[in-house]
Amino acid sequence: MKYAIDVRMIRTFTRFLIPFPLFLLALFTLSAPARAQAIAGEGQGVVGSQPSLNVNSRRNVSVQDPGQFFSAPYGNQHFFGEWAGLQPFLLRHGVHIEADVHEELAGNFRGGAKQGVTDAGQVGVEIDIDWNKLAGGPKNFWTHTMIVNGHGRNDSTDYIHDSLAGVQQIYGARGNVVAHLVYMYAEQALFHNRLDISAGWIPVGSFFAASPLYCDFMNVSICGNPAPGKYVPGGRDWPSGNLGVVMRVMPTVDTYIMAGMFAVSPHAYNGGISGWSWAQSGLGKFSTPVEIGWLPEFGRNHLAGHYKAGYGYDNSQYNDLYSDINGHSAVLTGLPFRKQSGVSTAWFQADQMIMRNGAGPTNGLIALAGYMYTSGKISAMKDHTWAGIVETGARWGRPLDTLGAMFHYFEMSRASVLQQESSILAGTPFLTNQWGKAWGIQTHENVYELFYNIHTARGMSFQPDFQYINRPGGTTTYHDAAVMGLQFNCIL
Repeated sequence: MKYAIDVRMIRTFTRFLIPFPLFLLALFTLSAPARAQAIAGEGQGVVGSQPSLNVNSRRNVSVQDPGQFFSAPYGNQHFFGEWAGLQPFLLRHGVHIEADVHEELAGNFRGGAKQGVTDAGQVGVEIDIDWNKLAGGPKNFWTHTMIVNGHGRNDSTDYIHDSLAGVQQIYGARGNVVAHLVYMYAEQALFHNRLDISAGWIPVGSFFAASPLYCDFMNVSICGNPAPGKYVPGGRDWPSGNLGVVMRVMPTVDTYIMAGMFAVSPHAYNGGISGWSWAQSGLGKFSTPVEIGWLPEFGRNHLAGHYKAGYGYDNSQYNDLYSDINGHSAVLTGLPFRKQSGVSTAWFQADQMIMRNGAGPTNGLIALAGYMYTSGKISAMKDHTWAGIVETGARWGRPLDTLGAMFHYFEMSRASVLQQESSILAGTPFLTNQWGKAWGIQTHENVYELFYNIHTARGMSFQPDFQYINRPGGTTTYHDAAVMGLQFNCIL
């Protein structure tokens, strides 16, 4: 009976898989020829990539406005064109509005706990205002606001039983609310863009250890900002945020030093489930990330690279994952967990264009890799290593398409393993951690991902995606899982 159910599920998934891309390809064929559009591979149109685009832009010091600071993922291109002339009018007056529909279908057709298909999606709205153009305010003064509404289920937790590396990036922390606030902050550029200051409600991970290339991939462990740093309260990535300020100084056109200070709210969701609770209980501690970056261009083809290293420290107190107040297993003794002062996070990441296919910082073959570490006594995941490639489709006649492959290795902390071993000895369920439920003793996990993003129409993309997970959830409970995904994105 189980096999029959699995076969029916796979047949249903296949029936969806075949007609949907054909429909989109037909739409592409019938649509008007694509005009100059977003640099392929840069955010894939996911609303909210603006902060990471800012951080990764190699800025020309002669630029007097934040054109280099602000870049919508698909430029000014929208599926509905110029909105009957409204878009050009708004842009002339310093207002950019972007509405984005994003859906991700994922089906686990092998391995994991059981086979199943889920859909997760969001509708997002981003509003960016140049107050100099709109109201005669200070030059290079902008405000940025993003609000999203999420829906759906997570294939990783429902069917694979993997809380570490969700196969769908658009899931979680948005809440059952009409409008979840992701960020709302002001940005001021000074001294010919040598100094940039942002302050307000900010996702830490959208500035630090960020890359617009990461959300090309569906797996949530890399999208926007890599794990494990974005799962500790002092380093939240969107859609969670923190009250804080970020300052970026560029001594030269291709180097920067960036530092921030954020008020830490030690809750599962900073800002509450709606994102609007800026004054949650527990405020009073701070996280202070620092990052240095080198943004070189090599050779006559200007092969762009991004090299960065950073360190963050959160001076809050958190429970040790294993030890009680006497240094023994808190699970076995039943005594309160020992408090640990401070959480450290460190990272190094790099991407380098190897071969150029066209103009723009991401039009070519790009190799990327990185490593992130977080204090293992507090974070259940100790470190994360990744490596991959991204290539635009110019060489095969599809300059707005993108192909990518990625490998991840996650290693869990020793304290987390000891805690779970204690739960087995005590005969009690495993405790949840920052990633959620554990279905066994978590040691390490490998994830492989391959995607092809198809530009189907103006402002629209469709992405078949394959992921193979070895040791889902970092345990031996399930040997592996294979997932086919379908990602759809449209800038309205």
